[in-house]
Formats: sequence, C-alpha cells, structure tokens
Amino acid sequence: MSCPIDCSKVRFAVAAVREAAQLVRRVQKEMAVDALAKDDKSPVTVADFAAQALIGKRLAEAFPEMGFVGEESSEALRTDEGSKTLEQIVKFVRECIPEATADDVCTWIDRGAGEPTDNFWTLDPVDGTKGFLRGDQYAVALAYIREGVVRVGALGCPELVDGVQPKKGGAGSLLVARRTNGTFVCSLNDEQAEWQPLSVSECDAVAEARLLRSVEKAHTNMGGIGALAEALGVTADPVPMDSQAKYSVLAAGGGDVNLRLLSPSRLDYREKIWDQAAGSIVVEEAGGRVSDLDGKPLDFSHGRTLATNRGVLATNGRLHDAVLAGLKQIGA
Repeated sequence: MSCPIDCSKVRFAVAAVREAAQLVRRVQKEMAVDALAKDDKSPVTVADFAAQALIGKRLAEAFPEMGFVGEESSEALRTDEGSKTLEQIVKFVRECIPEATADDVCTWIDRGAGEPTDNFWTLDPVDGTKGFLRGDQYAVALAYIREGVVRVGALGCPELVDGVQPKKGGAGSLLVARRTNGTFVCSLNDEQAEWQPLSVSECDAVAEARLLRSVEKAHTNMGGIGALAEALGVTADPVPMDSQAKYSVLAAGGGDVNLRLLSPSRLDYREKIWDQAAGSIVVEEAGGRVSDLDGKPLDFSHGRTLATNRGVLATNGRLHDAVLAGLKQIGA
C-alpha cells in the first residue's frame, strides 16, 4: 500500500530501506550464528557494506545530482586482506543486483565517502552491531538533509513489530517521516501492508518516565543516566534497547526519554550525523522533541558530525524541559 506521504524522496526512502533491511536480514540469517560468541564481527561487516553498496547504487539511479554520506569506505576491501570479505559482500549484493561486480560494489560504497553538501542523503547501513549479532535490535537508517535540516527519514527495524514491540524473526517495522507531514509505520516484510500514524506518549510526570537505554554499557554513560534518574525521582523501569530502534519505540509511545550522554573520558565526542538524522525526524514528526544536552536543536550543517551539538536528548516533548533541568542539575 502506498505511503500517505506523497513525495518522491519518501517513496525512494521507503523502497531503499525496505530492500536494504531485507538484505541485511538475509546476511544475519546466513552468517551471524555463533558469531557473537566467537567475537566475530564479519557478519555485520558484510551487512554494513552490502547495504551501503545497494543504497549507493539506488541513489545513483534516482538522485544522481545529490550528495551521499555513508558510514563506510571500500578502502580496506580493496586490499588482499579484504578480498574474501569483498567476495561475500558481492554475493549478497547480487541477490538484488545480479550484474554487480566487485568494482561496482566498491564504487557504490564509495559514493558515501564524501563530505556533506547542501542537499544530500546520509545512511547508517546497520546501526547496532551487537544487537545485530545477538538477533536483537538494529536498524537501517536513511535520511535526506537539505540546508542542515533533516527533511525525510526512514528506519528499517527488522526485529520490531508496529514500531514498538520487540519480536525476533517477526514481520519487522518500516518507519518514514517527512518534515511537517508526520511519522508512519508499516510492516517491513509486506509491501501491501497498511500504514499507521505514530504518536509519542502522553506521559507528563517525569517520575513515571520510561528511559530508553542501550543494552551495551559501552554505548552510554550508565552512571550519568543513573544520577539523572535519581535527580528526577524516576521510578519507572528503563527500557533496554540498542540502536536507532529506540527512536522508533519513542515515536510509537513505548518509551518517553532517550538520551546520549557524554562519557567522562570523551567529553569532546560529537555524534556522527548518520547516527541521529533519521531517528530524530521520526520522533519529531510523531510529536516529540529532539535537542542536544543544552536544549539546542541538532544542526546537520557542519560536516559528518554534529560539531556544534553536545550529546542528544529525545523525549515525548512534554518531559523535555524537566529532563533538561535534571541534566543541568547533575552537571551533564
């Protein structure tokens, strides 16, 4: 069924993310068994590159004049050490583009190696490495940015149903948002599925706020989040979840607050644009609010990072000012 948002970029984002997410899921099914126990990241490496190559190719066909900023570069794949990985990537890409060669795949990947322009797309091909390897939450995240503002965003979440309910091996969720046009979700697997609008929760009592927190402790400042919860008197159980799937759950009302605090050892860290672009507009167009830890809007006009922003705070909107005040209280 066609998306309620009638726009060429939305149509492209929906088709590209659906195709890439289904490709990534096939890589996971065929390669990820026991990989986590062996500390083997090759499945997610293959999935990352294959998805970026696929979307790089589709963008070259649909919007050849637009820029593309991706997470990956093919440099390592062109070495002797990377040749076997490249062979695996080509094998999966050929499931979608039968005529693809190794050189083609590297060229499509490297369309994303440049710097942002005034009019470009950005991609995180597999957001949530450990979630992908565990068979838990991960996301394919694609966004269109013009003049430093995200205009369209799409998330493919293979292990979520209705954008909010974790279900391993389920139908998956495909979300799309366009500035001033709302956020919608449908089945990732079924192109004929009906699209449903999403809305953030109506929680306005900060003590009842459900905090979405990463499963991987290395991905967040656990101590800082604990201190914030104590300062705000939060009593609700947190919602553990990896990747930009958290943004989907927040947009669908399954959580109330998602934040990226700075690690005390990396206070100068700045978020990569592909880690936040698609998820941020999905939340905002569902009625939520997204800012940095100082309350400033996210500014996507400074290259490959959010160079002028410190961390990220996403909420249902009603709780935003209270959480900002709590962050100031604990010095975060």
